[in-house]
Amino acid sequence: MDIQENIVNKVASSGLITFNLEDYLDKSDRILYDIKDNLFHGLILKEQDFRAFVKEYDWTQYQDKNVAITCTADAIVPTWAYMLLANKMKPYAKEIVFGDLNTLDTILFAKSLAKINVEDFAGQRVVVKGCANPLIPISAYVEVTALLTPVVKSIMYGEPCSTVPIFKRKD
Repeated sequence: MDIQENIVNKVASSGLITFNLEDYLDKSDRILYDIKDNLFHGLILKEQDFRAFVKEYDWTQYQDKNVAITCTADAIVPTWAYMLLANKMKPYAKEIVFGDLNTLDTILFAKSLAKINVEDFAGQRVVVKGCANPLIPISAYVEVTALLTPVVKSIMYGEPCSTVPIFKRKD
């Protein structure tokens, strides 16, 4: 008797669906635009200087990029300054958000996950693949759990061979 005949792949026959968040990762460049570089002495934004900068700056470098606009300096920046930046970047940038790169990642994943048809997972046992990619923010795991919980039979986290139970529908 051949030993290969007795080997059964239990993971393959388990009926589990692996949900890989990496499939929803936007691989476009991510850029942080820090308005602190536009501050006078790192403290204040001078409107006339800022408007001149915005008018003359080459915004084409943001073509097809995801941009987070923030200010890391301890300064009061008027809201209109962020609006001007967004206005100038919009013709080029793929996505523009206010916040840091983590905020950008959260928004990118939320938009990407919003496009899935949750009914494709109705009644299924789903394993949300984890631990593999440090670029996947925790917010993406929260988002996919919130999206799938109403329709799936169960949600697990990890790899099909080693999962942590998250949710199981009571029949």
